[in-house]
Amino acid sequence: MEELINGLSAVNPVWVYLAVAGIAYIENIFPPFPSDVVVVFAGSLVGVGSVDFVTALILATVGSTLGFMSMYKIGDWFGDKILETGRIKFIPRESVHKVEAWFRRYGYLVIIANRFLAGTRAVVSFFAGMSELSLWKTTLLSFASALLWNFILLYAGQRLGQNWREIGFYLETYSKTITFILIVLALVFAARYVYQKSKSTSEQTTP
Repeated sequence: MEELINGLSAVNPVWVYLAVAGIAYIENIFPPFPSDVVVVFAGSLVGVGSVDFVTALILATVGSTLGFMSMYKIGDWFGDKILETGRIKFIPRESVHKVEAWFRRYGYLVIIANRFLAGTRAVVSFFAGMSELSLWKTTLLSFASALLWNFILLYAGQRLGQNWREIGFYLETYSKTITFILIVLALVFAARYVYQKSKSTSEQTTP
């Protein structure tokens, strides 16, 4: 990533725009990809006049939205086949149906927050598609979420200028904190599911 950034700092701004859009797209399909750092770097180039803020913002947001909607369609087309056929052994079918029902009820709120949920963006879009949430609502909300997040990153990079790398520490800390919280919540829900299932089994076997 450092080599990519060093290379982008010396090329035509068009390549910066393409890199921002392309990496924002990829990051929604392969979440570990560090698109946020590239967007912050683009913001630092805005600060020195090499890159236009609005153009970078639009392309980063469009790339992110297209990536999100690509995973949405994968979930829509193949989600049920992947999860309900039992190919993923550690995800029970009952849990899949519960997640779908939960997404149909709260999914739009999750989509609004998805850009701020580090490491879960591909999962959110996948289940949004599998739960058959409205295509146009999902597109609009994912665009709005990405627009706000990318605005914050670009503005931060613009304000920091040559010191833009300092934000990397805060992004990493934020990502780890959100990931930890999500893991804890997942464990709580898993423990609750196991407890309720064992309790139900115990009541059925008790004479």
